Amino acid sequence: MSEDKFHGTTILAVRRGKHVAVAGDGQVTLKDTIMKHRAKKVRKIYKDQIIVGFAGATADALNLYERFEGKLEQFNGNVTRSAVELAKDWRTDKYLRRLEAILVAVDRDHLFLISGNGDVIQPDEGVLGIGSGGAYAQAAAIGLIRHTELDARTIADTAMKIAAGLCIYTNEDITIEELK
Repeated sequence: MSEDKFHGTTILAVRRGKHVAVAGDGQVTLKDTIMKHRAKKVRKIYKDQIIVGFAGATADALNLYERFEGKLEQFNGNVTRSAVELAKDWRTDKYLRRLEAILVAVDRDHLFLISGNGDVIQPDEGVLGIGSGGAYAQAAAIGLIRHTELDARTIADTAMKIAAGLCIYTNEDITIEELK
């Protein structure tokens, strides 16, 4: 990624039973300067039944949100089919291939990473982290899932705060959306 581009974020999705929480930090960075502290990178879409979060270029992610929501409308809220169709379009369309973002999409039963490489990945443990602090947050969340009885929201919040303590591109201004 070019030095002049906005970058750095952390998105974490955690599933515990039928409860899912998706958390995103609020920091936007340009080179070595924090440009914004409270960006909202996680939101509910499709009649508040699906949560999406993004890492990467904001305009690209917003474009993908709209396209994903269009797929959800086309396929009556089927998140699996919509994710696969978006990934196919993203991979094969000349314009979409240039988009620099990655998405997390969840509903009550599914959790997916969707990328421009054509990836639609459903993690084994119900935890998925993306962005510069994603691996830190994911590792913390997996530890909390394995060794506590905490709910999905508490795990997401705690893991994001751990990531913020390690990743300079992640802050503690966290947005969390949930489906119960």
